[in-house]
Formats: sequence, structure tokens, C-alpha cells
Amino acid sequence: MQWNMRLKAAERGIWKSGEMRRLLAEAGLTLSHGKMSALWTGTPVTIRLDDLDVICSVLGCEPSELLIREPAKVAALRPGIEQTADGDRPGPIVKPRFGNRRSEPPL
Repeated sequence: MQWNMRLKAAERGIWKSGEMRRLLAEAGLTLSHGKMSALWTGTPVTIRLDDLDVICSVLGCEPSELLIREPAKVAALRPGIEQTADGDRPGPIVKPRFGNRRSEPPL
């Protein structure tokens, strides 16, 4: 995922993290300087949904505008699966197990 908060803030005319922090505090989200710096300068490893809701409210955007998917990175993590020509990936191969039938319902 790519974190897009700084760009969304710039679109609203918010150029400094201190200004964004003040707006968030006015909306009920008090962040430390360190947490605000992490949100402003990089991609957070985790973010609380309540915090995301307040950030979206302040910036007037949807979560999908702040969190941008990166399918190429996900595909790079799975080297054994190839895509077909139409873009669909084949699902995993499931083979039935024979022998022990204890998991079958009684007759």
C-alpha cells in the first residue's frame, strides 16, 4: 500500500505537518509529534480505523484516496504464480485425499 496523506493535505492547502496536527486535534484526534511525523513523512505500518476516519474527515476524502493499492508489489511476493493472458491468475490446485474417511458424515 502507498500512503497518500501528504498529497491529499496539499490539495487542501495544508503544507505543514503542524497545521495538519492542529486540524486533527480540533477534530478530536490528538497525536504526538512523533506519530504525526511518521504519518506525514512515510507510510505507517499500522493505523487505527478511528484515526483513519478522523483523517478522512479533516481532509474531506475517502480511505481509498489515502491508501493506494500496489498490485505489482503483491505479485512480486508470489514468485510461483504466473498470470494468464487475460490477467486472471489460476487458483491453487486442490487434490482430494483418499484413505481415511473419518471426516465424512455417517450414512
